[in-house]
Amino acid sequence: MTTERDGTRPNPPLLGSIAYLVMNLPIGIASFVFVVTTLSVGVSTVIIWVGLAVLAVAMLAWRGFAQVERARVRAMLGTYIATPYRPLPEQGNRWLIRMKDPATWKDMVYCVLLLPIGIAEFTLMVTFWATSLWLITLPAYWTWLPVDWRPILWNQQQMFDSWPETLPWAGVGVLVLAMAVALTRALGTLHARYARAMLGPSVRHISKLEELSTAGAIDWSTEWPNQTTMSYRPVPR
Repeated sequence: MTTERDGTRPNPPLLGSIAYLVMNLPIGIASFVFVVTTLSVGVSTVIIWVGLAVLAVAMLAWRGFAQVERARVRAMLGTYIATPYRPLPEQGNRWLIRMKDPATWKDMVYCVLLLPIGIAEFTLMVTFWATSLWLITLPAYWTWLPVDWRPILWNQQQMFDSWPETLPWAGVGVLVLAMAVALTRALGTLHARYARAMLGPSVRHISKLEELSTAGAIDWSTEWPNQTTMSYRPVPR
């Protein structure tokens, strides 16, 4: 089980944040539909034992999705997320350990909540970036824009009738673009923190591991590879 923390604050890149936030909508739809469908089928058929197999496959699937999501967050948002799962024994009921692991159910909740979160993030990204780019490039293409397609203001007048009238709107587009950049960075950072909280080990769990008095390190310098046994020397704290 990995409990390492990189100690850095999330600072996602702009392009990575745009791609990640836009992708959350289709991925959220797929994860939501899968979890809801498999849970419904599994719970409704558990009385004939088929549901147990369905639920077991579903549990493995959403744990696997969480692993992929950790890799996606690290690749696109530049944020490392440690693996939170409890170690599985070599012998014994491994399925029971997975079911009792709180990280398993946090993965399921993340899969379900990714849909509403993805809808909000996708809507904000498309709205701000499309509006800013449309306004900034308005002076370049306004002559080819049909009259019926030109926006109408609140006083029933068209936004522009000549090229000089498009320039102030292009300036507004620059302001909207600056807002889009700031919003993208903020949403990327917030989602990185949210993903780390949901898909990573809890702070309480990490603190307990760091306080263990039996922490030590393996000394490979003399025994390995000449001997099969390894010495264990305590690390001073």
